[in-house]
Amino acid sequence: MNHRKICFISILLLSAAIFGVHSACNRNADSEKREMSQIKKAPDILQRLARFDPTEITYDPGLLNAEQKQVLEKLVLASSHIDKIFWKQASHVGWDLKTKLENAEDPELRNYLRYLLINFGPFDRLDGNKPFIGTYAKPPGAGFYPPDLTKEEFERFIAAHPEIKDAFESPFTVIRRADSDLVAVPYSEAYRENLEEVARYLREAADLTSNPSLEKFLRQRAEDLLNNEYYESDCNWIDLEDNLVEIIIGPYEVYEDGLNGLKAAYESFVYINDIEEMKKIEGYLAYLEEIQNSLPVDRKYKDQEVVGLKSPLNVVFEVFAAGDTKAGVQTLAFVLPNDERVREEKGTKKVFLKNMMEAKFNKVLVPISEKVLSEEDVAKVSFWAYFNDTILHELSHVFGVNYTTLPNGERITVNRALKDLYSAIEESKADVVGLYSINLLMQKGWIPREKEEEIYTTYLAGMFRSMRFGVNEAHGLGTLMQFNFLREHGGVVYDGATGKFHVDMNRIQGAVKLLARHLLTLEGEGDYDKAAAFIRKYGAVDEGTRKILESLSEIPVDIAPIFTTAR
Repeated sequence: MNHRKICFISILLLSAAIFGVHSACNRNADSEKREMSQIKKAPDILQRLARFDPTEITYDPGLLNAEQKQVLEKLVLASSHIDKIFWKQASHVGWDLKTKLENAEDPELRNYLRYLLINFGPFDRLDGNKPFIGTYAKPPGAGFYPPDLTKEEFERFIAAHPEIKDAFESPFTVIRRADSDLVAVPYSEAYRENLEEVARYLREAADLTSNPSLEKFLRQRAEDLLNNEYYESDCNWIDLEDNLVEIIIGPYEVYEDGLNGLKAAYESFVYINDIEEMKKIEGYLAYLEEIQNSLPVDRKYKDQEVVGLKSPLNVVFEVFAAGDTKAGVQTLAFVLPNDERVREEKGTKKVFLKNMMEAKFNKVLVPISEKVLSEEDVAKVSFWAYFNDTILHELSHVFGVNYTTLPNGERITVNRALKDLYSAIEESKADVVGLYSINLLMQKGWIPREKEEEIYTTYLAGMFRSMRFGVNEAHGLGTLMQFNFLREHGGVVYDGATGKFHVDMNRIQGAVKLLARHLLTLEGEGDYDKAAAFIRKYGAVDEGTRKILESLSEIPVDIAPIFTTAR
């Protein structure tokens, strides 16, 4: 066969191959178009989007010098990869659906993409995680476990293989099927590709900073992300000093794991310390031990020593957030780390995101108060009270006990004892114990006595804000329990004539004290069944409350942050 014939046949074969690939691509594209046009979609997507008010989260770049700005940029780049990991943790289907919606030509689907990005998946976090696009139901275990795995199968497998208990219950492993068995895969393997990118940017930030404590933390955290052990860098984070720019990055909260409440989701905050504001609130730390001693429960339900008496209180400007904390409702403040070893040795760092608080107060809380409170009480709602309520909530996570002893003599953390119920109980406890401590702080002169009504009234308005998060969200369920309990005991009163709520100042302190006793005892005993019974009784939305929450539908539930630095 001569050269020309060979070339001609080659061209024919190549053309056929290209045409075949092109035809296949067309068929695939047409198939995807049909799939996206036929997929079930919630018809009220615009109303759902309206529940999140797009809001720029800004800070003053003049606070930073040239070096700090360079470090900040690297930290934001590191955090952006946390989003990619959390997509995988939040569900098995979210990332693929995101890709399809990004490539879809139908302009109507852009709204579904926007809502998908807010929720990190096709499940509406304000509607019990029901799908707003598609019909795939979110597994309780999100993306941490096989989608068909039940709690019973998980527990049976551990009982049959006790040697794997620690690995399976570790906060830092995902559970996967391997033939007929289950296996625990360390996060450092499961998310290796993304974690290497995070570690690279953390090391580049460490190269740029002249702050020794920040450099030490960043290098250790980069190493720990890749070896699945966070103790040392958690300690280093607590010890950060003389620094404006900071980051917390890694797997922490277990809210996303609705199956067992064990698996930690990745998150990140990049922030700038507000040094002047931090000095103003340091005085709270002087009263932690007295508050612990004053708690209305037996001594066995409160630790003999409150850890973290000297640990930092940081008031900050949030610059960027990623992962778990950015999904759905935005975080106002956080207390980390969660490792009990670090808490016992170093305490915790309490971080308050002041610019995020201001955005929520103005766009959500004030409009809600105008709907549910009388005109006289609306005047009592203040950012000062909202800010200090949040401080007391975060401080109150340290109160009570960290460990409990089960009837069989096993000593375990309260988190492990209460499992999937822990988050709602703990968030409720932090709210109520913070409110309970108001009286002592007024007696000490730290909080002015004339602020009492302001604090309780702002707290009441804030309950309506949190209840709108829904009972499938820990803060929403925790707040609903408070609301129902305080109404039952007369601390919160509904006026049928005006359709407004108010605080009964003669009964609120007694009701709060009683509720604090219940919640602290539930954690102290670590009795799962008792906690479940309490949630069943007080965690249900009655018809009256449902109607009131529906009347707030025109007010955003939260903000959708636009981080200007990320541009």
